[in-house]
Amino acid sequence: MHKLLPLLLIVISSTTAQAQDRSAMRQACGNDVRTLCTGIMPGGGRIKQCMIEKFDKLSDGCRTALKDAKAQQGGK
Repeated sequence: MHKLLPLLLIVISSTTAQAQDRSAMRQACGNDVRTLCTGIMPGGGRIKQCMIEKFDKLSDGCRTALKDAKAQQGGK
């Protein structure tokens, strides 16, 4: 069982990093979503699509957070 500990720690740290990325993105982009994507129902990628369509109108902080998150995901 102790042989699985390193793998478990990697999974936990990866999950924690992803949660922190999402939290930072929510903080950086929350106002943008509320103002630019008003009336868009969450789910099915609709908010993401709205942000893609209005990328040029996003605040500098939000654009930076999105670019950082994409870079950390390996450009996916």
